[in-house]
Amino acid sequence: MSCSKIFSGDLPELTYKIIKYFQNDYSTLHSCILINRLWCRLTIPLLWENPFSIPTNNYNFIETYFKTKLNESKIINDSLLPSASNTLFNYPKFLKYLYTYKFTFCIAKWLETSKPEIGLYSVTGLNDMCISLFKIFIENEVNLHTLEIEVSSTYYNTCLDKILELILQNKNFIHNIKNLKLFIGDYDEFKLIKNRITEIINLQQNLKKILIGYDDLPSYQSLLLLKEYNCSNTLNTITFYHVNFNDIFNFYKIFEQLNVLESVNILYCSFLNTDFIQQIINLTKPFKLKSLFINELFQIESLHLLLQKSGDSLENFGFDFNRNTIPRKILLELFIKYCKNIKFLDLFEFEIQITYKIFDLIESIKKNLNYLSIHIWEDNRHLSIGNSIILQNLGQILPNKLEYINLSLVIKENDFKVFLENSQDIFINKLLIFRQGGSDDILPYIKKYIMKEKRVRYLAIENIKKRRELSDLKDIVKEFKLHNIRIQSYRDLSINFDDFTMNID
Repeated sequence: MSCSKIFSGDLPELTYKIIKYFQNDYSTLHSCILINRLWCRLTIPLLWENPFSIPTNNYNFIETYFKTKLNESKIINDSLLPSASNTLFNYPKFLKYLYTYKFTFCIAKWLETSKPEIGLYSVTGLNDMCISLFKIFIENEVNLHTLEIEVSSTYYNTCLDKILELILQNKNFIHNIKNLKLFIGDYDEFKLIKNRITEIINLQQNLKKILIGYDDLPSYQSLLLLKEYNCSNTLNTITFYHVNFNDIFNFYKIFEQLNVLESVNILYCSFLNTDFIQQIINLTKPFKLKSLFINELFQIESLHLLLQKSGDSLENFGFDFNRNTIPRKILLELFIKYCKNIKFLDLFEFEIQITYKIFDLIESIKKNLNYLSIHIWEDNRHLSIGNSIILQNLGQILPNKLEYINLSLVIKENDFKVFLENSQDIFINKLLIFRQGGSDDILPYIKKYIMKEKRVRYLAIENIKKRRELSDLKDIVKEFKLHNIRIQSYRDLSINFDDFTMNID
């Protein structure tokens, strides 16, 4: 009865909750459009809230924007744009997320395929199209949720400058932003753009999250310490991404002025030294470190101090052992001692000598662990010896349920069989296997222990040696589908770190 009401449209609020569950599953959302008018009306806004980030090579959606009749008199220029017409929905109104680089890139690709007469590298033509489309968003009073600004050393920056100028001329466009992401980079020639970004920050009243990346911290520090900064009582999340913490002063003042800060994420930053850590230690307010990803030298004493203060709040941890000379066992012992609440664990290139200490870490966070990635590359023979040990011992220490596990290893048939046998009672929503070596066929074991037992919901297997994916085998895909298991490409199913960074809480 409830299902019939949902499909007939009697319960629109419940129907919307169901559809929103598939927010990033674009193929399913397209199927939802075809069910009935209600489902179509509820689904279309989700498909159009972030169209510039949908991973396809189809850019025709841009033409749909230009067909908005409301803007006919203002944007039709020299017959380069399609004539305006009535569309089924006011598509520009649905926009919630705008990433300046992707926005410009998509328009450039659309021009390349649809308007070759403009010329792919015509800065003037690209600027005109970007500004025309941006004006459509402004005229439709878009209620933007997330704005990402990326400054890079490309000709796209000419367009970016004009976009930022247009934003500052129409301040209502960004008045309600909750999430601001800045990838500025250390480019002295773009001082005007940086000044415009400073103005945009000053205008924020309701900002909840800010991500700052690719620059020396002092460049951002001056922004976050402005007297006009208005988000002390709203900002709850700060993410530092590839930021250089060298030569920082008064860093603690940034955090002291934030009254509702809930989490800090430090992702692949440099110069996390004693001076930096000491400022954190001296804070009078809690410093809730939620994410820590490391890929360069880190003084063990500094790390010890940091984890003593904030290890209990750490939920996401990633470490590249091959690029660090820190004593491995000591490092792992620190995380075992202070970090019991890790949910996301991402490990690269650890040698055989610390494999069992890795198992101890997994065992210590077993209660909360939900995402696990292990990557050991075949070309490192010293490290690849431990592949068998990992597969033979990992299954019995995993939690009963995992959202995601990604194993990038040299996989031998017998080792993989042991892993599957030891993990028979575990349900894994998304299982990814990236085979870097091993001549045996593991598909029979996949069918026996996974397909027939229905232990996973999504599966991806790529064999780098054979340059083949399980998703390429159409008959196999159909066979697994009969058991309610969806086979996808490894790339589509794997967690892209940039996406993880963008969506981190």
